[in-house]
Amino acid sequence: MRLYCGFDLHANNSVISIIDDHDSVVYEKRHANDLEEIEAVLEPYRGDLFACAVESTYNWYWLVDGLMDAGYDMRLAHAAAIPQYAGIKHSNDQTDARHLAHLLRLGILPEGYIQPRETRAVRDLLRRRLLLVRQRTLHHLSLQSLIVRQTGERLSASQIQALDNDQIAEKLPGPIGLGGQISHQARCWHAQAVKLLEDEVLRHLKPRKDYQLLCSIPGVGRILA
Repeated sequence: MRLYCGFDLHANNSVISIIDDHDSVVYEKRHANDLEEIEAVLEPYRGDLFACAVESTYNWYWLVDGLMDAGYDMRLAHAAAIPQYAGIKHSNDQTDARHLAHLLRLGILPEGYIQPRETRAVRDLLRRRLLLVRQRTLHHLSLQSLIVRQTGERLSASQIQALDNDQIAEKLPGPIGLGGQISHQARCWHAQAVKLLEDEVLRHLKPRKDYQLLCSIPGVGRILA
């Protein structure tokens, strides 16, 4: 008998649902997010277990990595592409886990890419960089808007970047100037953080042949590569 497992993963617990070829529930229960406890639950079914499916939530690393190390076939479900439930009026954690197992059984589970651990840290740093760049831009635009609102002077991006606290205080006298200085300091901090992340990422990417090949393409620079 072949079995299929679905995980509904939450911040501190998971619902584990195991079904057979007829969609009958063999096991279904909520457990703490403890790898040893979860391995103990799966162990009696190991010989018949086809694979385990878990949604690509923010906290899947520990579960997928740990069970892969234990020898289980793990599938990362692409949450945005999962078909909607059919015939279920109300869903809960149990039906969510069971639905993943059901899609796995039918062979129609939309799967995401499980990034290898050795390169995952670089990808996560690049995601952090993207967040910081967006926040830096928000502070830049906030300062630019504040100046044009108070003075009518529209400064270019390079002019905004060239400002210091004294110049901001001159343009924005009084209490409002503090808001401009805070936006300026926040933008400068984010710029430094972005540079720090870029240097660390480049330290890992420079030895990689695929990165060097990308850099050799006309029009592809360091950041895009």
